[in-house]
Amino acid sequence: MAFSAPAADTRVKDVSIGENELSVRLMDGRTISVPLGWYPRLAGATPDQRKHWEIAGGGYGIHWPEIDEDLSTDGLLRGAPAPRRG
Repeated sequence: MAFSAPAADTRVKDVSIGENELSVRLMDGRTISVPLGWYPRLAGATPDQRKHWEIAGGGYGIHWPEIDEDLSTDGLLRGAPAPRRG
């Protein structure tokens, strides 16, 4: 008996940012949640700046123009925090 598994769709559907957590809802129904502290620009941004995000990279990225921050669903799924800056 053959069956096919549903295909993963890691494009961004929605983004929410709480006091300590960034959550990204994907088109396939999954939600990725990571500590906000992993992304210092987002952590240091105002609530209004955090709310102003755009889908980028063909649906696989998120861009916050006011703070010049870009994240990808691939990086979030891998658990990759922002690189430390000197």
